[in-house]
Amino acid sequence: MKCSQLQSTEYSPYYQNYLSLVSDEYTLIEELEISLHRFIKFVQDIPMDKFDYRYQEGKWTIKDIIQHLIDAERIFAYRALCFSRNDATELPGFEENDYVDHAHANTRSIMELLTELSAVRQATLCLYKSFDEVALMRIGVACNASMSVRAVGFVIIAHQNHHQKVFIERYL
Repeated sequence: MKCSQLQSTEYSPYYQNYLSLVSDEYTLIEELEISLHRFIKFVQDIPMDKFDYRYQEGKWTIKDIIQHLIDAERIFAYRALCFSRNDATELPGFEENDYVDHAHANTRSIMELLTELSAVRQATLCLYKSFDEVALMRIGVACNASMSVRAVGFVIIAHQNHHQKVFIERYL
């Protein structure tokens, strides 16, 4: 399935702009794989002096953002797992600034962060490859909004693409 096949009822309107950043060239599984490689190559081409740069006081560094992507993907994957298993528990949101403040990403090397991102994505891929069509269509609630399992997968990609765009516009 491709991103254009999502119905607007499968995700919060909040994610519409994010989802517009996902290519319709590949299926969900293909794009989960390809987007990771594309992102790692992109990050490896960033000059070393930019990883700790903040374009404005109080803004995150590139390392902070990569850690944020790691944390967010873990949370999204957990949501997908819960929804796919037909768990009716409404899941909470998370305060991204608190997570970044306590992650200490700037004490880590860029290679450590990219290795962790890759490991998290591999786990996400294994999870998504285990879902059948019925599981992908299941709906759950997180942050007071309904979302399908397949929409969560595309949001993972879209979120990464959004931050890559921010890198280009504000950091490089």
